[in-house]
Amino acid sequence: MQNNRKPIVGITQGDGNGIGYEVIIKALADARILDSFTPVIYGSSKIFGFYRKLIHNIEPVDTNVVMSASDAHPKRINIVNCLPDNVYVEPGQATAESAKSAIRSLQRAVADIKNGTIDVLVTAPINKRAMVNEGFGYTGHTEYLQKEFGCEDVAMIMISDQLKIGVVTGHIPLKDVPTAITKERILGKLRLMKASLQRDFGVIEPKIAVLGLNPHCGDGGLLGDEEQSVILPAVQQAVSEGIAAFGPYSPDGFFGMGNYGRFDATLAMYHDQGLAPFKAISFQQGVNFTAGLPIVRTSPDHGTAYEMAGRDAADPHSMMCSIYGAIDIWRKRQEYDRLLSGRMKKQDND
Repeated sequence: MQNNRKPIVGITQGDGNGIGYEVIIKALADARILDSFTPVIYGSSKIFGFYRKLIHNIEPVDTNVVMSASDAHPKRINIVNCLPDNVYVEPGQATAESAKSAIRSLQRAVADIKNGTIDVLVTAPINKRAMVNEGFGYTGHTEYLQKEFGCEDVAMIMISDQLKIGVVTGHIPLKDVPTAITKERILGKLRLMKASLQRDFGVIEPKIAVLGLNPHCGDGGLLGDEEQSVILPAVQQAVSEGIAAFGPYSPDGFFGMGNYGRFDATLAMYHDQGLAPFKAISFQQGVNFTAGLPIVRTSPDHGTAYEMAGRDAADPHSMMCSIYGAIDIWRKRQEYDRLLSGRMKKQDND
C-alpha cells in the first residue's frame, strides 16, 4: 500500500436530527479538499439535501449517489443511501426514526471498512439513549466498535494540538468508577496508549501522566486511598515494563498549572475528569480517537446539539479535525508498519 494514495474516508451521518449533516456539509464544502481524500457519507441523499438548503455562504457541492463505496467518485462527495426512501427529518428531536437511521448508517460503514472499501471511519454524533431504546446494545461508538472488531480492550483518547487524554473508565455511572478502577485496567490503558502514541502519532518514547482519583490525590489517605493502593502500583508496574508513566497527579493543579504540556499524553481515571478539561482547552478542535482498533476511527468531540439543529449555527471545525486527524493517523500507521516490516526483514537477513 502506497503512503501517498488518496484515502477513502467513510463518514457516518450520526443522528439525522442533530447537527451531524450540517458539520459534515460545512467540513466538505471547499472543493479543494477533494484533492486530499475521497469522502463517502453513509446516510441519505434526501437528508443531505434538506440540510444543504438550510446552510448559507458555502460553495456549491457536487454529490454522487452510489450503491457502494467501491463506486465512489474521487472528485465528488459520495453518498451511500442506506436509509429508506421515506425517511424524514425532525431537526432538534430525539426520535425512534433518527436512532434507527444512525444504527443503519454505522452498521453499513463498519461493514465497508471491514471489507476494505473505505480506509478510515469518521462517526458523526449519536443519541446514545435513543439508540439503546431501539435495540442498540452499546453505550456508545467505542463499545460497539470494540465488539465488532473483537478487541479485548480499547482506549478512548481525546486528541488535539494541545494535548491527548485517555480515560480508564468510559461511559459508566460515576458511582461505579471506584470499583471499576483496578491496577490491571490502568495497566491495560497505559499499554494501549504507549502503543498508539508510537504507531499512530510517531512518538518514539512517549511520556504519559497518570491522574489520581480523589481530591488532592487522597491527601495522604484522608480523602481516599486508591492512589496508594491501586494507581501508584499500576504506574510502578508500567515503569517496570518500559512504559514512561508518571504520577499520580492531582487533576486540578495538573491542568491549572499547564503541566499536561510536559507529557505526550495523560491518562484520566474517569470520563469527565479527562473530557471536561480537554473540552475547556480544545473545544471545536478536539477529536475522539479509539486506540486499540485494527482500523482508524475518529469522531468530533461534541454531541448532537439538538438545540442548534437546522439553524445553520453549528461549527464544523471538530468534524474537519476528525477527518484530517483520521487521515494523519492512517498515514502514520502505514509509515510505522513499513519501517517495522523493514527492520524485521533486516534482522532475518542478518
